[in-house]
Amino acid sequence: MEQRLSVGDALSEVFRIYREQAGVLLPVAFWLFLIVAVVNGLTEDDFSLFWVGLVVSLAVATLYQGTVVELVQDIQDGRRDSSVGDLFRSALPVLGTLIAAGILAGIGIGIGFVLLIVPGLFLATIWAVIAPAIVIERRGVFEAFGRSRELVKGQGWPVLGTIVVAYLIGFLASIVFAAIAAAISSGVILAIVFSALASTITAPIAALVAAVLYFRLKAIKGEPAGGATADTGLSVPPTDPPAPPPPPPAT
Repeated sequence: MEQRLSVGDALSEVFRIYREQAGVLLPVAFWLFLIVAVVNGLTEDDFSLFWVGLVVSLAVATLYQGTVVELVQDIQDGRRDSSVGDLFRSALPVLGTLIAAGILAGIGIGIGFVLLIVPGLFLATIWAVIAPAIVIERRGVFEAFGRSRELVKGQGWPVLGTIVVAYLIGFLASIVFAAIAAAISSGVILAIVFSALASTITAPIAALVAAVLYFRLKAIKGEPAGGATADTGLSVPPTDPPAPPPPPPAT
């Protein structure tokens, strides 16, 4: 019988990594999403520039998620060996693929939510680990959708539960920051700063959920935790060299 994914254990791992790697997750998130907040603040009154903010937001969010996935892979052995620059450089080659997949998934899930919510939840569940499949296994856009569904198969309810709980936590945190910003002042600069702070706190949660789910689902299915290989698309654990043959019997 296949092992079941535990929502509690997955979320515990998400927030454990959040605490232990906060020194990397939060500063990187702040400076990246400060760019988004500034662009959105400068373009929000000009509808013709709306697409600029949208593109910047999507690019930054996908780059951050790719970096977080690389971070979670890096600490699978219990420690972080790569610098922040190394993590960024690992994610950059697949940034275009991540953005393309993010756009398609966003459109599909958005339409699904318009159609009585349930189809949106279904798509959000089966596409939960698209980004890790792209970053770790170097899958193409459409290949990543199939790979995510393959990993989630049989674990749909706990995957959905993990996503929903994490989303609610992030949503509540965003409301708190928005309320504080509104209570203090209506200035543009303060609004930009609080927008960046809200994203700084919440963005790691969503990114870590995708990464943790990916590695847990692979473990449940008995797959190794590493990335892609040239031949199979999946990593294989290193093997020891074959032992030398025994010496001939003495005569």
